[in-house]
Amino acid sequence: MALWRDDSPTIELETRDLVLRAPRAEDYEAWAKLRAASRRHTEPWEPSWTEDELTRTAYRGRLRRYDLDWKEGRGAPFFVIRKRGNLLIGACNLNNIKRGVMQSADIGYWIGAPYVRQGYARQAVRRVLAFAFSELHLNRIEAAVQPANTVSRTLLEEIGFQHEGLARRLLFIAGEWRDHDRLALLAGDPIRG
Repeated sequence: MALWRDDSPTIELETRDLVLRAPRAEDYEAWAKLRAASRRHTEPWEPSWTEDELTRTAYRGRLRRYDLDWKEGRGAPFFVIRKRGNLLIGACNLNNIKRGVMQSADIGYWIGAPYVRQGYARQAVRRVLAFAFSELHLNRIEAAVQPANTVSRTLLEEIGFQHEGLARRLLFIAGEWRDHDRLALLAGDPIRG
């Protein structure tokens, strides 16, 4: 069962400095350029890139998966657009949305290297959390962070996520299985920061 109307990819979320919206075909050039420029910054925290990672064909496949996730209610992918200059600066996604007795999702995000440490990740995550709890009526949002990624863990904890333990060999990142700290924020917990 779908969680959103057929026009759901037109949903736009706003903060003071940002618009969060579904990725579009016309975003390809800006996305590929930003991802390439940010590779060294994001590579330690992400799955290994495929050889065709930044091609237009791979991007179209990504858009098809995103569209299916929206339509089937399994995910809510958002590109993060800075209002000033209308620039694509990253992404913030709800993934693995579960209904029934769970009512939960995972959150993931990245901000391109030229835009880090300017408060954009915090604004994007806070806004997507508000959407998840108020519009999607989820009960729990989880995040997985490698122990060495203190910047991301600190950001999530400042927003209100609480540490729930270490998941051993949770995700295959940069060519190997890596442990991740598991954090969660529940509906009704204050969204801070």
